[in-house]
Amino acid sequence: MKFRSLIFDFDGTIADTLGESRRIFNELAPDYGIRQVEEHEIADLRHLSLKEILSVLDIPKRRVPSIIARGTGLMRANIDRLQLIDGMKDALTEMRNHTHSFGILTSNTTANVDVFLRNHGLRDLFEFVSSTSKLTGKARHLRAIRKTFSLKNTEMLYIGDELRDVKAAQKANIPHAAVSWGFNSRESLEKAKPTYLIDHPEEFMRVVA
Repeated sequence: MKFRSLIFDFDGTIADTLGESRRIFNELAPDYGIRQVEEHEIADLRHLSLKEILSVLDIPKRRVPSIIARGTGLMRANIDRLQLIDGMKDALTEMRNHTHSFGILTSNTTANVDVFLRNHGLRDLFEFVSSTSKLTGKARHLRAIRKTFSLKNTEMLYIGDELRDVKAAQKANIPHAAVSWGFNSRESLEKAKPTYLIDHPEEFMRVVA
């Protein structure tokens, strides 16, 4: 057993939320006096860090917590329509046989994640779902999870789709797997030097087995 605990990001890693996130952002944008994001812009935004995205879209950092809180609330209304990343259900089921515990650490709400997992018959795979309202607060939560489960740094793996997920794991000094099917592009993730870079859910087994 290579890792005792596998911790997953949610949006873009397990759930295909990119389109819904853009729709919600554009719905909220007028309330904050910021511009909407056109679909053709997504390809370029995928290469950028969070700080760069806030700069390009001219979003004040102080507005981010409110946007996230309102956005995750709006997502709840359409949670039943969100789909799993293709191949993820089989991958999660198989991976669960090769570790002691599964968890989720996300900027989304625990309620949204719980409903989504139950809708797709996956809730029983996970011991816990943890949420952080701060976009840059995951490193602290990862360290807390390690202490809670009495894990060594090398015994847990964090899996996410964004540059900030890679940076959080690096800051917490734990191994991490970046997935290229989510928000940030493969090129940008590769430059961040994750421990592993995964292009399809079926590749997880070469990492955890």
